[in-house]
Amino acid sequence: MSPLPVSTLGTPRIGTRRELKLALESFWSGKCDETALLETAAALRAANWARQKALGVTVIPSNDFSLYDQVLDTSVMIGAIPEVYGWKGGNVSLETYFAMARGSQGETHDHACAHGHHDHGHGAPAQEMTKWFDTNYHYMVPEFAKGQTFNLSSLKPVDEYREAKALGYQTRPVLLGPVTYLKLAKSKDATLDPLSLLGELIPVYIDVLRRLAANGAEWVQLDEPRLVLDLDDATRDALRQTYATFAHALPKLKIMLATYFGGLGDNLDTALSFPVAGLHIDLVRAPGQLDNVLAWAPQGLVLSLGVIDGRNIWRANLPALLDRLEPIVAKRGTDHVQIAPSCSLLHVPIDLDQETDLDPNLKTWLAFSVQKMEELSALGKALVNGREAVIQQIADSAVAAGNRQTSPKVHDAAVAARLATITPDMARRGSSFDVRRKVQQQALNLPSFPTTTIGSFPQTDEVRKARAAHAKGTLSDADYAAFLRKETEAAVRWQEEIGIDVLVHGEFERNDMVQYFGEQLAGYAFTKHAWVQSYGSRYVRPPIIFGDVSRPKPMTVDWSSYAQSLTKRPMKGMLTGPVTMLQWSFVRDDLPRDQVCRQIALALRDEVTDLEAAGIGIIQIDEPAIREGLPLRRGDWKTYLDGAVECFRLSASGVRDETQIHTHMCYSEFNDIIDSVGAMDADVISIETSRSRMELLDAFITYRYPNEIGPGVYDIHSPRVPAVGEMASLLNKAKEHLSPDQIWVNPDCGLKTRKWAEVRPALVNMVEAAKQIRT
Repeated sequence: MSPLPVSTLGTPRIGTRRELKLALESFWSGKCDETALLETAAALRAANWARQKALGVTVIPSNDFSLYDQVLDTSVMIGAIPEVYGWKGGNVSLETYFAMARGSQGETHDHACAHGHHDHGHGAPAQEMTKWFDTNYHYMVPEFAKGQTFNLSSLKPVDEYREAKALGYQTRPVLLGPVTYLKLAKSKDATLDPLSLLGELIPVYIDVLRRLAANGAEWVQLDEPRLVLDLDDATRDALRQTYATFAHALPKLKIMLATYFGGLGDNLDTALSFPVAGLHIDLVRAPGQLDNVLAWAPQGLVLSLGVIDGRNIWRANLPALLDRLEPIVAKRGTDHVQIAPSCSLLHVPIDLDQETDLDPNLKTWLAFSVQKMEELSALGKALVNGREAVIQQIADSAVAAGNRQTSPKVHDAAVAARLATITPDMARRGSSFDVRRKVQQQALNLPSFPTTTIGSFPQTDEVRKARAAHAKGTLSDADYAAFLRKETEAAVRWQEEIGIDVLVHGEFERNDMVQYFGEQLAGYAFTKHAWVQSYGSRYVRPPIIFGDVSRPKPMTVDWSSYAQSLTKRPMKGMLTGPVTMLQWSFVRDDLPRDQVCRQIALALRDEVTDLEAAGIGIIQIDEPAIREGLPLRRGDWKTYLDGAVECFRLSASGVRDETQIHTHMCYSEFNDIIDSVGAMDADVISIETSRSRMELLDAFITYRYPNEIGPGVYDIHSPRVPAVGEMASLLNKAKEHLSPDQIWVNPDCGLKTRKWAEVRPALVNMVEAAKQIRT
């Protein structure tokens, strides 16, 4: 038998020691020049190719590397550069590239919340940024205008193919498919449908593909993840037209059409009708599609089977995978099967061997990018030469799977028993909102248009230094606690002084809104080096939920109680909600996600009731991630949203009527989930509305949102200090749509990333605006 091709579809580009981040930040700050940045990038690519080759990958990708984002690279390749960037044609410079990514001179490059924000300073703004399908990676949204044309403006795919070839690697270049690219774009002109530009775009792609073929590329991978979404007829036709045109123009070039993040479902017939040489399918997210694909795929089609999870960090069960794969390879032959991860390995950390402090048991259950390549290589050898060729790896895999299945570190009988006792009543408050509202008004005695903030205050250099010193052991526990008490007291006194009605303690003790809680919950683990790219040079280290989640002891009660003891005004308790705790982590794959979410909800429920018992009368449970957890297919939304709402309510509903529950969400789109937002039944919701000049409220108005609402009046993603009049006019606009007794006054989001010099005058103005509106 000939060897079985093993591919990766794409690899992390950040470097094992975050070399890309360091090089970018050095270049942006003027410490190094363009040559030095490009040398670092070339070294990272060379190391990536060498690593894959050494680990047994035989189908090595090129053009999967990016200095910032692969969608932005595509925009630059085809010359889709909005005129605000002043590009005059020809090759796109790095200056223009980074202006699109981060904004140009005068911008503060502050993608603070990573929800598609950018500042509008004196230069050109950054392009909008949003989530890549349902991952935690963000891409730069292409933007088209009337009269849009496309021209080949960057030869990056060809240059990187040639670069690999010169180093001795025959690669399979990766391009984002033209239809998925157009469907990710937005148009400045409402009458322009990006898909109508396909005829303009295809010739540029053909030009690139021709150049790749002329330089020796035999295969090209075209990513069309759009195929796992609900498609209308126009999109299906666009896909057919695209791949028919490619086949006609380049009959000898083989295309691997890559689909991932879900199953093809009702688009399978469409995908199988394209004249392409290969089709990649995601068998981790959609294992059930395998039988249909095998039944209908033409014998000559090369099937790339995505069997190793490209989005999560769990070790594969090799014997179980071989049981599935052996019959397929026996039937189709090694010429017509490839094995791969479910999607590009961009979404997982690089190398587990860097984690020297992880629990040794847990470590045997994990696989990062390097380990996943080893797994793929082992599968490839076993499928050609028999299992005995990799007998040790198979045995180790089976042992690890068995240990994980039975480990007391994973399974907690008390958590399982408690989960079984959940009743529908536990997710319902004792009384309706109308009843609760009257009781809360008496208990809290707040003025109309009450003022508050979202939770965090600026994390100054001093705060960060103290945290780092405490972590290193050079600042004692007692001295660190004294420092935090001093910061908290100063924040409380200042809020009282300027007249804020509902105070926050400032969260100076917290590193991150998920990590802070995860570190105090059983079932969570944290890494030192397991960075993944969120966007550009921003990398995150998601926590790992490996076992049953419970709360050994109260997490926030001490700090909230201390802060409340300093003031007669209400002090908000601040928590991160169960859905967000789940969404921003690597989640265990041996239990349904909704069950893991319920476990977190019960742990938070205990915290909420303990805060209430400690005299905290207002408790905010933030859920910024509910919307981004939406499934890719509309048909799955209801199940997900019902579960998410139930988990929020489970965490919030153990309190008395007089305790006021707040939640905070930062999105730019509520219309399609407003029923679920209402069903959460929080007493108060604060939302981000200042950038959209309160347009976001439309959803709440048509829906007649019954509870209270704090539409943000201060855009915290910009260093601007809004004037009193500006905030008052936003509140007046809100008053046109909501009854005055519904409205709270607050910023858009937490203030952690801002500086006190901006925050102080902005909040003074906010309090003044509220006073003006009251009179």
